[in-house]
Amino acid sequence: MSHMSDKIIFSLAGEEVWLFPERALFWKNAAALVIADPHIGKAGAFRAAAIAVPEDTTIADLDRLSRLVVRCNPRVIIILGDLLHARSGRTALTLATVAAWRARHADLDLILVRGNHDARAGDPPETWGITCVDEPCSMPPFALCHHPDIHTNGYTLAGHLHPAARLTGAGKQRITLPCFWFGAQIGVLPAFGGFTGAKVITPAPGDHVFVIADDTVIAVSDALSGTAPAQPASRE
Repeated sequence: MSHMSDKIIFSLAGEEVWLFPERALFWKNAAALVIADPHIGKAGAFRAAAIAVPEDTTIADLDRLSRLVVRCNPRVIIILGDLLHARSGRTALTLATVAAWRARHADLDLILVRGNHDARAGDPPETWGITCVDEPCSMPPFALCHHPDIHTNGYTLAGHLHPAARLTGAGKQRITLPCFWFGAQIGVLPAFGGFTGAKVITPAPGDHVFVIADDTVIAVSDALSGTAPAQPASRE
């Protein structure tokens, strides 16, 4: 494991991956940028329910994704589920915003591994040019999934949990930060969407945990590992 600029270079299942504070993983050999849980349209769904939330979250998330494309020059972007949050979030503004982003990156392949929210929200419009597949999607040595379940055809890369780590300082101050969580057989990416919740994880001894603090990825495994096996709780 090594640091380069604001990312961490990490060996996972024998492959070199880059972990970015923008909540994304880059698989170098496959030239694949991997994200999980964008939940596009979540703010729109809340507004449809008469809950006042900011309107520019989708734009901010797509701008962050564009910056990653410039930095990594990927061949493909793989989305580990929950691309769209809900049918009520498929507003004209949201659909047009994503379509415009897609037009600017027309040369990229996009793959969506369907998640539980995708089942309810429906597949994205065909004009977005996204290949939709069910989990597990085998891309050796990885099994690309939404749900963090063990699979026999590879090391599982997943989302769904929106993992976060709770750190306690010397003065008993506590802070909860989004994180990457890599166990022996399953790795879970932080939620890419900026308007999402988080679930505090309980890593097992030997797990690798990297928190995202501002614009930096920091390894914190030793400070978090306990003595009991991890018991991740699913989240919506």
